[in-house]
Amino acid sequence: MLTLLILSIGLFTSTTYLAYRVWFLAGALADTQDHTEDILEYIETLELTNEYMYGKIVESYDKMQEIDRLGAFEKDDEAGSTFQLLNEVIQQLKSEFDNGESEEKK
Repeated sequence: MLTLLILSIGLFTSTTYLAYRVWFLAGALADTQDHTEDILEYIETLELTNEYMYGKIVESYDKMQEIDRLGAFEKDDEAGSTFQLLNEVIQQLKSEFDNGESEEKK
């Protein structure tokens, strides 16, 4: 009789502890999923910002090329060096964005 009572108390204690652990881990999993969704939303926002900034840079470059249709900008003055730097940045961004698009298509 005493053995049955000790066994019942041990089983009840084990069951209570395991139920608590399941409840705690379920809460931790829910928190992790919420955090993951926040991170994904942040990444999407960054991607949209990058695409917007890339578009604005290309638009600025196109306007500069339109202004410089006669080749008036010289490479050794301030406007020419700015034009050259902008061209390098745009070429670099194009290669990075084009690589990202081709990888997504695969």
